Amino acid sequence: MERGTTLFLKVTVILIGLPILALCIFGLPLLAKEAPEQFPAYWLYIAIVATYLAAIPYFVALYQAFKLLTYIDKNNAYSELSVKALKNIKSCAITISILFVAVMPFLYLIAEVDDAPGIIVLGLIIIFASMVIAVFAAVLQKLLKNAIDIKSENDLTV
Repeated sequence: MERGTTLFLKVTVILIGLPILALCIFGLPLLAKEAPEQFPAYWLYIAIVATYLAAIPYFVALYQAFKLLTYIDKNNAYSELSVKALKNIKSCAITISILFVAVMPFLYLIAEVDDAPGIIVLGLIIIFASMVIAVFAAVLQKLLKNAIDIKSENDLTV
């Protein structure tokens, strides 16, 4: 793969992280300050804490994707390091899904009070997207592991 392609993907990984970083730095504190006037605080604070907790595996997964692109740059894509990075991405995606499944009842209560069903849809989109990423990473991990096994078997026969 050309270096320009992986550079583009690395920049994309960074750009994907910026909106979530902005949300964590600016959006959620603003929400925590203004929204308790409309909602019971414990509903909102549980949702905010879960969002901050979900941001941790999100950034870990982005870092692992960045590392995977670095391995591709160094022609080290077919290695156990790549398999480990994909395994970490899968684990992070599953963690995000679990966190949002746990917080969905509170999002439902907030949506009922505010009459905003979009909050529930947004939570479901996050759950669905992270599960798709987890399945995709698991499939890639299995394919890469099989390719590494075939490569090592071929190296032993030569």
